[in-house]
Amino acid sequence: MTRELGVGIIGCGNISTTYFSLAPLFKGLKVLACADINVQAAEARAKEYGVKAQTIEALLANDEIDVVVNLTIPDAHFPVSKAILEAGKHVYSEKPLVLSLEQGEELRRIAKAKSLAVGCAPDTFLGGAHQLARKFIDDGGIGRVTSGACYVMSPGMEMWHPNPDFFFLPGGGPILDLGPYYVANLINLIGPVKRVGAITSMASPTRTITSQPRHGEVIPVKTPTTIQALLEFVNGATVTLAASWDVWSHRHANMELYGTDGSLYVPDPNFFGGTVEASGRDKDIKPLEAWDHPFGKINQESPNGSRANYRTAGLADMAMALIEGRDARCSLDRTLHGVDVMTSILKSGEEGRFIELTTTCTQPAALGIEEAQALLK
Repeated sequence: MTRELGVGIIGCGNISTTYFSLAPLFKGLKVLACADINVQAAEARAKEYGVKAQTIEALLANDEIDVVVNLTIPDAHFPVSKAILEAGKHVYSEKPLVLSLEQGEELRRIAKAKSLAVGCAPDTFLGGAHQLARKFIDDGGIGRVTSGACYVMSPGMEMWHPNPDFFFLPGGGPILDLGPYYVANLINLIGPVKRVGAITSMASPTRTITSQPRHGEVIPVKTPTTIQALLEFVNGATVTLAASWDVWSHRHANMELYGTDGSLYVPDPNFFGGTVEASGRDKDIKPLEAWDHPFGKINQESPNGSRANYRTAGLADMAMALIEGRDARCSLDRTLHGVDVMTSILKSGEEGRFIELTTTCTQPAALGIEEAQALLK
């Protein structure tokens, strides 16, 4: 197989700039074209990044394109990814892959029939901080992981997003929007989930937009905005996951894992970097010794400070996996298991009972320093 795959992008909104700007860092892929239902948006991105603007139909028929990145809104992920597969292209999607397990199984069926690959963000678990946490666990740093707690909570999206409607409709909510980062990292660190239970609620049936240009507009809330979930993993560990857009402030850490010999403090799974801390039985919490992981190095300035941002790493790993004939870390099996976890959490909240998962997966291969360097040009 060729040592470089041609990439097309469908969906030229804000997130597309991340893929356009970071893709050149990586081996195995080259962005050639983009498309959007808004032709002007595609033309603007094409001009900005020196690629070809096409209609969606023309991009799917483009013989130079091997893999298409799906950056459409969550509700469109399934039909667009299905169309990509039916056109004979590999798919890499932004999260969430789909909004139901049935949709994911349909993508799996088509992909298998056509011998195509499906991958999906988030790829932040490939970051230097989270891979350091993975190495520490694998090396027995806290013994056997027995439990943990994760918190992702804020007041919501209507204060800053110009069009926050979809966040509060079915297919949105904090579990399907932010949960993928946490669930993917838990699968990376602990492995697959066996069953889940949850209590879900919403603080208000409506939200008032305070961002521009729709300041003052009232929008409906039709999905839970506070979720308190309990995850039981196949290895016996139990982890609390609290996700809410009804919290103005809190003092909970993003992710803590507790083991038979100590505790591990993992930074925000929404980002690649951060400080990993741990304690042993002496209860003395200290930062882990820093390591020179390529995906932990600061490479971007943001309004909130300097950070490491290597989004597109999952796409690059998928491209190299296709070229090298190996398993991709952001694989369909792991992504679909994540969808199963999240949708089962919501189902548990609706039905008031524990839900046994019907899917499983393996932990992704660890991405150490050498493996990460091999993905970079």
